[in-house]
Amino acid sequence: MAFTVACAQFAPQKAKVPENLDRIADLLLQSSGEGADLVVFPETCTSGYFVEGGVAEVSLSAEKLEAELTRRLAGRLNRHVDCVVGFYEQSEGTNFNSAAYLEFGPSHARTSHVYRKFFLPTYGVFDEQRFVGRGTALGKVETRFGGVGILICEDVWHSLLGALLAMSGATLMVVPSASPARDFSGERIGNLDRYRRMLRALSEEHGVWSINCQLSGFEGGKGFVGGSLIVDPLGNVVAESPIQENHILLAQIDPELGQIARANTPLFDDLRSNWCDLVEIARSLGP
Repeated sequence: MAFTVACAQFAPQKAKVPENLDRIADLLLQSSGEGADLVVFPETCTSGYFVEGGVAEVSLSAEKLEAELTRRLAGRLNRHVDCVVGFYEQSEGTNFNSAAYLEFGPSHARTSHVYRKFFLPTYGVFDEQRFVGRGTALGKVETRFGGVGILICEDVWHSLLGALLAMSGATLMVVPSASPARDFSGERIGNLDRYRRMLRALSEEHGVWSINCQLSGFEGGKGFVGGSLIVDPLGNVVAESPIQENHILLAQIDPELGQIARANTPLFDDLRSNWCDLVEIARSLGP
């Protein structure tokens, strides 16, 4: 059955967690009011991305995130809506760059899954490994929409994680990102063009929907690009947000299109049929 997804692209206030949670709740309600069944928020949107040594002060437990959003939504939500929220997570003394899959309704709230970013960029303007721990598990969650795979920003730059998620049964890839604008030599901002190519390749190879929600705004002189994308299983960009603006991007998701794409170009079937051999090859490469 078709459903509607929204990307809630916005600029959080740096390190102001309560205010950003207010904004997230409002955007969730607005998106739901416009028909969204699943709302995707950007990476680290509860605090902003470049908090560096202040990450401990802005980190939340997954339980705290659910409780704070539930309190803000109480009495205001009249239908069921799921969401993916990027946040700095505190768990057992360690901070992580995480994304929570939450389910909300008029009388219930539930955290279905918390994914911790696997690939932590530590080069150029990025310094994540100094301040957060690395996740070690796959971001796959079973939902009322089917299997959803979560990749946070640089995770999608490594095609292997997308392949693993597809093999695990994910048919919808959700990619919260906080990507500072860089490389202005072409017609399109360089990193945004790279995201466009990566998401199209991910969707085409595995016959999946890909949803990329980008942070916008400025932090410490660094501008986040915006330009959120929704790509169908045929590799077509079906919806795109403007650059450097707060914007709710909506698109209807037809799960049957993934089956059509896989039948037309059976690359995923080839991957699945050769999977055991590929695993043995990976083992032979050693640690």
